[in-house]
Amino acid sequence: MPAAVAEAAAVKKTAAKRKRQENGDQATKRRKSSSGNADDPNDDGEHVLQAHIEKLETEVQESRKHYNNIAALIELAQKSGEDPRAALAAAEALCRIFIRLLAAGSLAKRKDVSEKDATVASWLRDRLADYRGALLPLFRSKTLALHALMLAMALLKAEAQHLGNRDDAVFPRSFFAEIVAGVLESPFEQLREQFSEKFVHEYDDIRFYTFEAIKTYLTEREHSVDEDVRKTVFEMLISMQDVPGASEDLKDFYIEPPQKKKHPLRSLTQHKKQAQEAWLALMHLGLSKDQRKKVLEAMAASIAPWFTQPELLMDFLTDCYNAGGSLSLLALSGVFYLIQERNLDYPEFYTKLYSLLDADILHSKHRSRFFRLLDTFLGSSHLPAVLVASFIKRLARLALNAPPAAIVVIVPWFYNLFKKHPLTTFMMHRVPRTKEEKDLLESEGLDDPFLPDEKDPMETRAIDSCLWEIVQLQSHYHPNVATIAKIISEQFTKQAYGLEDFLDHSYGSLLEAEMAKDVKKPPVVEFMIPKRIFTKAGAPEEKDSLLVSLWDFGSP
Repeated sequence: MPAAVAEAAAVKKTAAKRKRQENGDQATKRRKSSSGNADDPNDDGEHVLQAHIEKLETEVQESRKHYNNIAALIELAQKSGEDPRAALAAAEALCRIFIRLLAAGSLAKRKDVSEKDATVASWLRDRLADYRGALLPLFRSKTLALHALMLAMALLKAEAQHLGNRDDAVFPRSFFAEIVAGVLESPFEQLREQFSEKFVHEYDDIRFYTFEAIKTYLTEREHSVDEDVRKTVFEMLISMQDVPGASEDLKDFYIEPPQKKKHPLRSLTQHKKQAQEAWLALMHLGLSKDQRKKVLEAMAASIAPWFTQPELLMDFLTDCYNAGGSLSLLALSGVFYLIQERNLDYPEFYTKLYSLLDADILHSKHRSRFFRLLDTFLGSSHLPAVLVASFIKRLARLALNAPPAAIVVIVPWFYNLFKKHPLTTFMMHRVPRTKEEKDLLESEGLDDPFLPDEKDPMETRAIDSCLWEIVQLQSHYHPNVATIAKIISEQFTKQAYGLEDFLDHSYGSLLEAEMAKDVKKPPVVEFMIPKRIFTKAGAPEEKDSLLVSLWDFGSP
């Protein structure tokens, strides 16, 4: 009871503060009016209405015979379109009234009360339902939405504490589902941010029932959910990224859950189940291309961990992976997560990965992300050397037309792969071993056995080829590229290169790095600036300009 009374006092304090601010504003306006005109009659009317609302609230607190005042206040709260300030004042008064009544047990169903008291309690519960019906439409009012949300959540807490079992609070799921629906359908982004920041991200039970409410909302309105609401649901779900590590981490509750240890609110598995069903309900409605990209970017880190059965994402991920382009690239981490964590059988994974190596990938804005993933996928020393050799050769061929910022990543990555897979080092320096090969090399030259059009990386014959492309890169016009390409021709004394040191570069950053180098020995330059450009030298000690020596400007 003390907590509920404190809640009511807090609501009253907020209303009083707002009233003082409004009174101060009105007093300021009156002070500015120095012409002697009468005050605005609307101000007087507002004061009268405010006093009337306070009188109705006070009478309800004083005696049960004034309970009909509640119906009058509800009527005022329903007139938000006509008088928003009066509607808000009435809504705040009703919130305080019902919190006190709930704390006093006036709305509870009891068997040990008279028929008259039971009738009054039933009537009050009906008025509480009317108040909810008046409060939720305020979510669509720009000036009242945030206030209405705080009033609704305060009322929800009071209901949970006093309408259920006296020993254990029971979460009002039906009322909360209406609140969530109101938030989703509200046109105001600020309301959704307030709901997420102050409640969903702060309290484990609110997040749990938000997942449940979203799933119910989407399921019941499967064919009538408009695009704006779908977008709102997506943004709300993708913002819930912090997955608890264990059931013991579920400590922050807006309403204290029942003491039973097996209650769903105390089980991480049940939390994940609600999140999984909410995500699947949204995916069933379909996602736009941009939304798919956002989901794929967050898949391995904050979406798949919410699933008790991540394999349910397999169809979504494989569809994106097979779509090609940037979707395939972004789906890589999710597919690999399922392969690694859930033993997903995807026999064509490396074949599909090999097909993504085209000229566009080295010019893509996702290039750094791709190389990080590629380093993970090919990091195992148990992969066949034939497979690894295909990836090395394919990227070496693409490097011939790649931007400098991509080449400075490729070469150190080759170095690391050669260290992990020693059998591929034969590609660095391959010499003719038979007399026939030597004769053919001297007379006609040898063809590269690599099959660039082969789709299966196990059949490209890259392991029989050599990296002549790297030799070409050692003469690259960009000095940084030429320098780094030479590490393949030197002794492999370094254990490995840190790939992160070479990622996220651009042509500009490479140029800046080159310009920032200290010149140890300045170049020797000998020059003379001629005094005459188009005519011959006028003194013996002067020399003709190069232009005059090549062209006679004095001839007709």
